[in-house]
Amino acid sequence: MKITLEKGQRLFFTSDTHYNHSNICRATTNWANADNLTRDFKSLDHMNTALVDNINNKVDENDVLIHLGDWSFGGFEMIEEFRSRILCKNIHLVLGNHDQHIERNKEGIQRLFSSVNHYINLDLRRPINKATTEKFKFVLMHFPIASWDSMNTGVIHLHGHVHLPPHLRIADGRAMDVGVDGNDLEPISLDEVISLMKDREVKKLALPKDHHEKRL
Repeated sequence: MKITLEKGQRLFFTSDTHYNHSNICRATTNWANADNLTRDFKSLDHMNTALVDNINNKVDENDVLIHLGDWSFGGFEMIEEFRSRILCKNIHLVLGNHDQHIERNKEGIQRLFSSVNHYINLDLRRPINKATTEKFKFVLMHFPIASWDSMNTGVIHLHGHVHLPPHLRIADGRAMDVGVDGNDLEPISLDEVISLMKDREVKKLALPKDHHEKRL
């Protein structure tokens, strides 16, 4: 996929919002001993509103948001409810393991997104002026992968799925978890990602623990 940003247009990444997921909200969870796996909100509505506000306060209407999967929970209707509350017009979705209704395109639900894919090899262009364009390449997938296309040339791999906390979100090489749980429940900007990744060595990813595993 090739995306060329317009003047003033910004790009953000996010993942694993799990909008309306009762078990990931501490006030409503049925999970046992799950404080480190849940979000500290006083109600499900409180969590949902925070997720929406954190996107709308950071991502403008004409910016681009790439969501790396696990969009929503709590029934098919929640997909459109969450989308209708987000102001950004340009949302590309990389399918997660909980996005079955979107994957099947139930009732044409994919119409809510600018694109829907399992994997994106992203060729990104950002014009600086008439003579200069910045170029970036990313491999985007819901799941972390150990080795990816053109890793040897410094291509960055962004993923979600594992719900890593802030101190674990960045891998040894040029890879990171852009899920909300490791990023203050907010999207992360292109500039933030580039700043974090630019000086890191080219290295195969040592796969992190899945969020269903016990983690310190």
